[in-house]
Amino acid sequence: MAKSDERNLNITLNNQEDEDRVVLSLSTLIKKLKKYLLVWIVAACVIVVAAICYAAITTHVKKAELTALISFSYDGIEKGLDPKGMKLDINTIKNPSVIEAALTDLNIDLEQLEKVRQGITFEGRLPKDTIERLTVYDNVLGQSGNIGAAEKILETAYFPTQYTVSFDYNDTDLTDDQAVAVFNGILNEYTNYFYENYGYNESLGTSVTAIVYSDYDYAEAIDVFDNSLDTLKRYIQHLADEDETRFRSSVTGYTFEDLYASVSTIKSIDLDKISSYVIVNNLTKNKDESLAYYEYRIKELVRQRDELEEQLKAYEEAIDKYEKDQVLVFGGAEETNTQTSIASEQYDKMFNQKNLIASSLASTKQQINYYKDRQQALKNNSTGSKSMNEKVEADLAALSVKIENLVKVVSDTSEDYYKNVTFKNAYNVLVPATNTTSDKISRVVDNAKLPLIVLELLGIMVYFAIAFVQAIISDNNKAQALAEGKKNADDDDDDDADDASDDEKETEKDEKSDNKNNKKKK
Repeated sequence: MAKSDERNLNITLNNQEDEDRVVLSLSTLIKKLKKYLLVWIVAACVIVVAAICYAAITTHVKKAELTALISFSYDGIEKGLDPKGMKLDINTIKNPSVIEAALTDLNIDLEQLEKVRQGITFEGRLPKDTIERLTVYDNVLGQSGNIGAAEKILETAYFPTQYTVSFDYNDTDLTDDQAVAVFNGILNEYTNYFYENYGYNESLGTSVTAIVYSDYDYAEAIDVFDNSLDTLKRYIQHLADEDETRFRSSVTGYTFEDLYASVSTIKSIDLDKISSYVIVNNLTKNKDESLAYYEYRIKELVRQRDELEEQLKAYEEAIDKYEKDQVLVFGGAEETNTQTSIASEQYDKMFNQKNLIASSLASTKQQINYYKDRQQALKNNSTGSKSMNEKVEADLAALSVKIENLVKVVSDTSEDYYKNVTFKNAYNVLVPATNTTSDKISRVVDNAKLPLIVLELLGIMVYFAIAFVQAIISDNNKAQALAEGKKNADDDDDDDADDASDDEKETEKDEKSDNKNNKKKK
């Protein structure tokens, strides 16, 4: 009996207004769920197919964004700075020159450049150590309400070292494959831009080789080459001072010391040889212009000498008057206490600056004497022959080729140094963009998830609602039929009772009539 009651558990809902009863049997609900299960499975399959078709169509019509992951790793990036100490501008990745180089390599029309540039966006990723700090502070704040922890959270600044780069190419005319190639091409091309901007001074090499020496007289051309070589020497010396590994390039096979020696050799042998030949033979394209040039250079150098002498005097006076930091050294007894002076950092800077000025002053004085000698020789002696001029021109042309080759070697060596030493992992494409068949399927599935979940939930709700309503209708129909049957049975019982009562009354009446007749007979 208990099992039967459990299987036929009824739920009765009373309507307070009309006192109607709604009866729902759990067994009936299960039967209805089974009855419509196949219909629901078919509907669910139809929903899956519809959602996938919808996602495929929308994915084809509106192309999904391509994404890639890049990272920076060098001193200063944790503070949001670039290698030069300035604020890092991540938007330099979509610099027009970078995009142009990528499009050119792929032979794609440059009219797409601006549309490509506008489609690239960046999203910084929170560094792991910052997440850990914020998590610790948040836990402390949540547990104790510590105000200090709240202040730490507000003070914790973070600068991303990794970026998610997205490329929306819906507004471009690029195909899927072209978009992937262009996007990855831009990210890879930025490597060259990064090294050129923060590594080798490309403008230096350009300035050294950009001057057309043939536009100048021989003496002026020699000065141009001399200045270019001095500039190149200073740059190489800077790299040599920065290098702590005695780097030897695998590309050129040179160290920075080798390159410095090469520049010094060209300057002291090749250039000086041409210079002495010009001076000894008084070679010039135009004697009057050369004399005017010498006069200008002497006056300019005299002004420079006077300025340097004033600067040197000022530094010497400042050094003499500068009070060094006093350090008191305590001994074991009072009379053994000693006091000494040490130079501060500022003092060292002034002393080093004084030495630099003194060196520049000495070089300037030598140049003044050099130009005076050349001026006197040109005034007092006749100029050289045409054949001598041709020889100098050939020597200058050969020297120009040597310097151009040397600049190329310096560029390759420094680029190799920055890529493999200074900025070995400074910029990396961690995850390039892809657009394989599996990627396309994955994007379709991703786009189908939301409508699929919504429609499936809606289908389940409809499925349960129909089963629920049908179960209520079925149980209430049964209950109504039972109620009507019971009512009819009760009515039949009442009729039988009435008939029996009438029979009893007739019998009683007959008995009374018989008794009366019997009495009369007696």
